[in-house]
Amino acid sequence: MVLLTWIAEVADEPLVLEPADRRVEWETNTWSLGATDEDRRSLSVSEVVAAFERTASAIWGRVRGLGFSGVATFYVWHDKQAGQLRCSTGSVPPDVLPFDGTYVASEDLGPVVEGFLADSEPGVIAWTDQDDVQSPAEQTETEPEVMPFRVWVCSVGVSH
Repeated sequence: MVLLTWIAEVADEPLVLEPADRRVEWETNTWSLGATDEDRRSLSVSEVVAAFERTASAIWGRVRGLGFSGVATFYVWHDKQAGQLRCSTGSVPPDVLPFDGTYVASEDLGPVVEGFLADSEPGVIAWTDQDDVQSPAEQTETEPEVMPFRVWVCSVGVSH
């Protein structure tokens, strides 16, 4: 179960909480996790969720050990384009995570993990899943509606 090992290892990786330098936080604290075909077939959603919950709990303890007294969030999302689960810790509340796209913060990790494990072709997005491509002459002034992606959030800071 390679994926479960990698999730557990995130708890021991370097951790930086630096509200004045979010870029350093992002670069240090963000991890990309893939899964073997065997993991995708054999792991249950609940096993992966439990692994992330253990990691979040360990990070919570590390944040306290660092003496950090602010807001901190551990979060997980499915990067469909890369075919990976990604996770990070930042000194931000769940409603201001450092994403360019629209997201929905959730306390339910199950749907994020389920989508990842069910991805039969990680990193491949089917043409049917993409917006219809139009030539510039056919495009209207309105932007197409972008569906927000789900992000599991877990408070690991002292402040909420």
